[in-house]
Amino acid sequence: MSTKSVNQKSLQIGGIHIILILGAIMMVTPFIWMFLTSVKTLGESTAIPPVLLPKAFQWSNYTKVFVNLPFFTFYWNTFITTLVKVIGQLIICSLAAYAFARIAFPGRHFFFILMLSVLMVPGQVFLIPQYMIMKNLGWLNSLTALIVPGLFSAFGTFLLRQFFMTLPNELEEAAKLDGCNQFRIYWQIMMPLAKSGMIALAIFTMLWSWNDLMWPLIVNSSPDKMVLSAGIAFLEGEHKTNYTIIMAGSMMAILPMIIIFFIFQRSFIQGIAFTGSKS
Repeated sequence: MSTKSVNQKSLQIGGIHIILILGAIMMVTPFIWMFLTSVKTLGESTAIPPVLLPKAFQWSNYTKVFVNLPFFTFYWNTFITTLVKVIGQLIICSLAAYAFARIAFPGRHFFFILMLSVLMVPGQVFLIPQYMIMKNLGWLNSLTALIVPGLFSAFGTFLLRQFFMTLPNELEEAAKLDGCNQFRIYWQIMMPLAKSGMIALAIFTMLWSWNDLMWPLIVNSSPDKMVLSAGIAFLEGEHKTNYTIIMAGSMMAILPMIIIFFIFQRSFIQGIAFTGSKS
C-alpha cells in the first residue's frame, strides 16, 4: 500500500473519530449540565449568564427531593410497572414473533403487515380509547392501568421476528425429527439463541416504561400510584420552580437506566445489528 493511500485512510479514520467524539460530547453534555444544576443553589441555577460550576456543592438538594415527594413510593411503582411490562413483552412479543417468523399459517404476511400498520399511527390516537377501557374496567388510579396497555408492542414483535428469521432452519428441522413440538422448539431452542434480541427489546421496553409521562398523568392522580416521571413533574410550581430539586430528582431517576445500559450495551448493540440481516 502506498504512502498516499495510508495517509488518506488515516485521515478518514481520524475524521470519523472526530465526528464520533463530537457526537458523544453532544449526548453527554445535557447529563453533565443536569448533574451540575442539581448541586447548585437556586440563584446559581437561574443566573444569567449561566453559572457553570457551583461555588459549593449543594448535596442537600437530593435529600430535599425525599422531603417534597414520596420518592421511594414513586421508585417502587416505577420498578414494579417496568418489571411487569418487560416480562410481559418478552413473553407475548416473542410468542407472536416466533409464529410470524417460523410457522406457516394462512394470512401470515397479511396479519403481520396489519400489525405493523399500528406503528404508523401516532400513539396519542389510542389515549382516549385506552382511557375509556381502563375506566369501564374500574382500573383508574391503579398500577394495573399503567401495566396492561404496555404488555404488548408491535415494535417488539417486529424486532424479535426479524431476529428469529436469522436463525438457521436446520435447527428447527432437527428438533422436529427428535419429536419436539412447536412450543418446545420455541422455548428450548429458539429463545436461548435469541438472547441478544431479547435483551435489546428488554432495554427498549425499560426505557420506554421508565420515561413514560403522558399515560401515567392521564390514568393516575393518586400520589401513592404515581411513577417517577409523573411524580417529578409535580415539583414544577405554578409561579416558582426550584430547578435544582427537579434536576436532583431527575438524576436519581435516570441512574438505574444508565447502569443497566452500560451493563448490557454489548448484547443491545448485537440485537439491533441482527434484526435487519434477513427479511
